[in-house]
Amino acid sequence: MTTTTLAVLVPLLPFLGAAAGLLLGRSAPGFVRPLAVLPSLASLVLAAVVAARQGGGPAIDAATQLTPTGSVPIDLALHLDGFAVLVAVLVGLVASCVQIYSTAYLRDDPRYPSYAALVSLFTSAMLLVVYSGDLMVLLVGWEIMGICSYFLVGHYWETPEARAASLKAFLVTKLGDVPFLIGLFALAADTGTFRITGILGSVAHGGLDHPTLIALLLLAGVAGKSAQFPLHTWLPDAMAGPTPVSALIHAATMVAAGIYFVARLLPVFAESGAALVVLAVMAAVTMIGSGLAALAQDDIKRVLAYSTIGQLGYMSGALAVGDRGAAVFHLISHGAFKAVLFLAAGVVIHAAGTNSLAAMSRMGGLAKRIPDAYWTMTVALLALAAIPPFAGFFSKEAVLVAAEHTALGDRHVAPAAAGWTVLVAGLLAAVLTAAYATRLWLLAFRGRGAEAPDHGRQPVAMTTVLWVLAVPTMAFGLTVGVIADWFDGHSLTPSLTTAVLSTGVGLVGGLVTYGAWRHTTALAARIPMGSVVAHPDAEPALVEIEALESHTAAYGTAGDAPDPADPGRLLLGPLHRHAATGFHLDALYAALFVRPVQASASLVRFLDREVVETYVRGSATGARWLGTAVRRAQTGNVQTYLSALLAGSLVLAVAAVVFANVNAGS
Repeated sequence: MTTTTLAVLVPLLPFLGAAAGLLLGRSAPGFVRPLAVLPSLASLVLAAVVAARQGGGPAIDAATQLTPTGSVPIDLALHLDGFAVLVAVLVGLVASCVQIYSTAYLRDDPRYPSYAALVSLFTSAMLLVVYSGDLMVLLVGWEIMGICSYFLVGHYWETPEARAASLKAFLVTKLGDVPFLIGLFALAADTGTFRITGILGSVAHGGLDHPTLIALLLLAGVAGKSAQFPLHTWLPDAMAGPTPVSALIHAATMVAAGIYFVARLLPVFAESGAALVVLAVMAAVTMIGSGLAALAQDDIKRVLAYSTIGQLGYMSGALAVGDRGAAVFHLISHGAFKAVLFLAAGVVIHAAGTNSLAAMSRMGGLAKRIPDAYWTMTVALLALAAIPPFAGFFSKEAVLVAAEHTALGDRHVAPAAAGWTVLVAGLLAAVLTAAYATRLWLLAFRGRGAEAPDHGRQPVAMTTVLWVLAVPTMAFGLTVGVIADWFDGHSLTPSLTTAVLSTGVGLVGGLVTYGAWRHTTALAARIPMGSVVAHPDAEPALVEIEALESHTAAYGTAGDAPDPADPGRLLLGPLHRHAATGFHLDALYAALFVRPVQASASLVRFLDREVVETYVRGSATGARWLGTAVRRAQTGNVQTYLSALLAGSLVLAVAAVVFANVNAGS
């Protein structure tokens, strides 16, 4: 088979698996798990073959006209370059691991068939985005991911948290998609094509008339999809979905789509220095704000959610300084270790048996009971904190090196202001990342919570994938010298200055957090800690449903669970209360947008009910009264009718005579 044929099969196989799963889920339940796992595995193998054949060489393009439009054509096109083939391998790997993991995690869930089919459809949509060479076809995958996220985040629709989270995720991302769509049309109007190669060729020859406007419109969609400030608020709430879904969204789909889109069209954004500065500021605020918020969360999944937002900020920062190689390198590295973190969090949820979603303040005695999750999560947290030689160190260094070169004027793709903004924010975020990673590890595995009953050894399907994903977490960064051809051919190796700075500040953040934990633990040693646990035989999915139902009632908003040994409270001080709620952005949006819309809706309802319906009811009443009057006139008496006829004729005759006299006199 040709490379293009294999590439077509990569997104097609999960799509066919999803269709078959939806059709056969109820009638042939025995086929559900094979239809979930095998297409994803086959897609992964084919994606790896495509990557090997492409080999970091010249891009492979193939296209056929999808439909004649009469103006700007829409093509069913493939564009396979180094970025596309490597990201496709990441998507296939994470999706396959999630499907295998889910066979055990959701084995007793009655809605598993629809869940597995939606995960396959989600995977297919992301692969379509990755391989697409036409922006309209890319938009199809972009929007399919949006609706899949709505259904998957709301999988536990019995709980109000899941219903609200799915609706919020859908609406916030759609809020960004509206200007995104306008930006796509404006881009096509300027360049005359939706084909990515045609757009880049037109930009290279100065064919873009409105670069700043187009770039800012597209960035609105990217901010929504990739959870960047100010449209990031949906992602922490999306933790109400099943943990494997969180792993898929955070590691390889949905949030990665926006970063990948900007990397594909970076020359368009590079045409506007103002747009790059806006992107740099957006990335800086995202990195620092999410780091502070993560340090205040008690729910392990919300910590990881804010962590994802911050790491996406690093990727946006790399794009803001014009280095798409560093951005995609960190995207792939982050995808590996973040998948480990979320899937390990699912094991922790099951083992902890907490009556919160995964309240770290209620955990204790887990390290020995779940060694697979403990060791793989430790490795992934070291990668997250960018400690060498793990993958996160090399990819984060690539971002900081790119920012340093731009700040010092060695690169002229972006303004120096963008470089300094990303560099300073990146170093500050490195301190915060190491701090909340250390805090998570200490509270989850060295916490003071009461030890939950032992549920026995975790299923092999759940623990095996952790070690599979731990391999690229440990080794991917070491291939930095080998895979340079896939990343525009330029070096991604760390520089001495940024390596020393980022590693140093990371170690400081970790050590300070450890010291704060020791201090607070000593102070809280005499405070009794209790814990309510789930039934020892509960399945992971059932534990998660119970967690969602009891989270608000037990602890209130995120971060309110009492834990005097929490170092985050000591480190943040008065800022902790604000950081725990995401700096009240949801409350601000409610005041600025939700309440005015609700008030407007109430006004419209009042006008409709009290004004419009009054006229409608009045018309009906008038017609009824008129009918009543006419009905009373119909007596059935012939003499009455003749009398009325004669009287009427007499009145008409008199009126005619009077009218004639008046006319004669005039």
